[in-house]
Amino acid sequence: MRMTNLKERRHRAIAELIRADALSSQEELADRLGSMGFAVTQATISRDLEQMGAIKVRRDGQLSYALPDQVRDAPGPRLAAVFRDWVRSVEPAGNLVVIKTPPGSAHLVGVVLDQSELPEIVGTICGDDTIFIACPAAKDAGTLSSKLRAATLQ
Repeated sequence: MRMTNLKERRHRAIAELIRADALSSQEELADRLGSMGFAVTQATISRDLEQMGAIKVRRDGQLSYALPDQVRDAPGPRLAAVFRDWVRSVEPAGNLVVIKTPPGSAHLVGVVLDQSELPEIVGTICGDDTIFIACPAAKDAGTLSSKLRAATLQ
């Protein structure tokens, strides 16, 4: 029980720090947490950020962490902006669509895809630089690929 309470307090502290400042590295976050009395390792911070759904976004020309509720916008314009900046390729593969991004960027694109509520998307799986989108059928994957490629041109 004590560990869960500590983890919850640490997650709250991380959320407050991310919302208050543009933190661009796990080391910076570790320093801030340390000054608040939390003894953490890089692995703990990495795991916490993943569990919280934190992603890196570009703000004022620099990458910094953001929480999912900080990147919610209207799906259309946000989807187009994220795809223009972060997507390298979109390819259908059976009933899947495979998207390639720069290293570390797949979660940012995945969050926006999940929020888009596009009818062809059954679900997404994000790695470091690759996203798999499951579609109901191969024809849906083709339709979705075309839509997403068009988004990179907007």
